[in-house]
Amino acid sequence: MTPAPPPHPTADAVTDQFLGHRELLLSVIYNMLGSVAETEDALQEVWLAWSARHRKPDAEPVHNARAYLVRIAVNRALARRADMSRRRETYIGSWLPEPLVTAESDVTDGTERAEALSMAVLVVLETLSPLERAVFVLHEVFGFAHPEIARILDRSPTAVRQTATRARRHVHMRHPRHQPEPALHAQVTERFAAAALGGDLRALLEVLAPEVTLWTDGGGSGPAVSLRPVHGRDQVAAVFMAVARALPPEGLDIHYRRVAQDPCALVFSGGSPLAVVIVDLTPGGDRIAGVFSVTNPNKLSGVRPCRRGSGLPVVDERW
Repeated sequence: MTPAPPPHPTADAVTDQFLGHRELLLSVIYNMLGSVAETEDALQEVWLAWSARHRKPDAEPVHNARAYLVRIAVNRALARRADMSRRRETYIGSWLPEPLVTAESDVTDGTERAEALSMAVLVVLETLSPLERAVFVLHEVFGFAHPEIARILDRSPTAVRQTATRARRHVHMRHPRHQPEPALHAQVTERFAAAALGGDLRALLEVLAPEVTLWTDGGGSGPAVSLRPVHGRDQVAAVFMAVARALPPEGLDIHYRRVAQDPCALVFSGGSPLAVVIVDLTPGGDRIAGVFSVTNPNKLSGVRPCRRGSGLPVVDERW
């Protein structure tokens, strides 16, 4: 006997299914795009497509809401990547992912907790093709099997497996997999911020690795010390000594939160966000291999103090 199809869900059930997977969808899209604003717009498109489908009286029931929603999310993200790539061609200076400042209250009980990639890995993902990035994010970050990804992307499992191997090799060559111990990472971030913004050259040289690289993203609107990456400990230290001399003597505040997976320093001047600074550590060490400084005001609009539980960064807390 053929089983009867499941009944069409109510409007409340449709909403609950979407909200139950919202954090997963947000994280998938963000890891594919690296832009908070684009992620929010794409997520809204996913909701509109999901709700519109259930308003059709003759639509077939969705048997696997998670897979269906992820497929919509990935397709929306891929469509937006093409437009973002065109806009990137005229971007002034280095482009860094938009900081996604997170708080524990962003994810409530009963929802899928978001997965996060480090800023360093997100930067490497920018060198992949959109398809390679989608496969890498779905397989390496969220653990989707190759046959599942094949159905999401309308590709053969063999093609997806080959793409996954190519993407994984590319990422690991440029950023070998390592996970700094969280407390150490936080401690080094604080040491760096205190030395760099306080003009302490000796302390800064102690925390920087010899081959450190600095990326600054001002987007032509915010302060950026260099339009190109700066390489080498002495050169990077000299940049931050110049920054420290140019900073206002009063009204500068540093708070510590997380951007996705990374500890970060949130720098405020006169109550307004000036920079989000993230450091990447050397594998197995306590020296800084990379510094990512985002000062583009368009990428800092969501970085502001707030009350606990509002879903925005709570900058008056430690890690």
